[in-house]
Amino acid sequence: MAERFGGKFSPQGTSQDEPAAPALRTGSEPRHPLAARPVWLVLVAVPFLVTAFGEAPAGLAVDLAAFAAFAASAFTTREGLRAEAAFNARRVARRPAFPRKALGAVLVGAGLWLGAFAPGAGLLGPVILAAVGVALHLLAFGLDPMRDKGMEGIDSFQQDRVARVVGEGEKLLAGMNDAILRAKDRKLEARVKLFIATAREMFRAVEDDPRDLTAARKYMGVYLMGARDATARFADLYAATRDAKARADYEALLGDLETNFSARTRELIENGREDLDIEIEVLRDRLAREGVPSPSTVETK
Repeated sequence: MAERFGGKFSPQGTSQDEPAAPALRTGSEPRHPLAARPVWLVLVAVPFLVTAFGEAPAGLAVDLAAFAAFAASAFTTREGLRAEAAFNARRVARRPAFPRKALGAVLVGAGLWLGAFAPGAGLLGPVILAAVGVALHLLAFGLDPMRDKGMEGIDSFQQDRVARVVGEGEKLLAGMNDAILRAKDRKLEARVKLFIATAREMFRAVEDDPRDLTAARKYMGVYLMGARDATARFADLYAATRDAKARADYEALLGDLETNFSARTRELIENGREDLDIEIEVLRDRLAREGVPSPSTVETK
């Protein structure tokens, strides 16, 4: 997803007459700290590509296959890191459905086996190299998340419903972010990212307590779809006309949306606290009926 960067001397840099933009919460996808490493898997395989065209047809095919295995490993490893970053960013999450990083390790082993294989030279050497490659990949990138996180005591059916609604909401937010790029205005892009971060706070609240899905579903579906469509129409109009009134109206819309989403998220959190207080009181009453004193009663004695 492309992002433009600029500063004081860029065509849309801030002037001294304009107020500084507020510090923004990021609306971008979470990034894994090792996200830049997979490119090295492609670079170390370049010798296979270079030497392939000096080989006989069989050698050409083997070297190209080895390079392809490394390239595929880089892709699957990168996707595995993205999935792990999304998993780590959430307090409640299911483990990735497919172990992409593990597949990346296997592909590295396959690439090394193909690169080291020579007819009549035996299989032990290539197998050892492949095993070393798999081990080094696992040491460099780690394993995929193997267990669900924060799922204890949560109805799996409800959690699946939440996952589907959150996935649909993320697609709407991505469409909204892509649409505003057509306006070619960095300040508006930052403003949309701020709203996206606010919407994702609601997503996280619903993931933490799937019972809130009914109360938040209209916001995560209908309202986000309307925001995406309004953003697309505004971006096309503003790119063509630079209409200041249209811009002011759109920014006011974003402000209203952010206010409403924040208020609803706070309500969801407060309702969760009220439910917890009720459960605690019910449990205390039951303990009292069983003759178990509460901590406050013990302290007064």
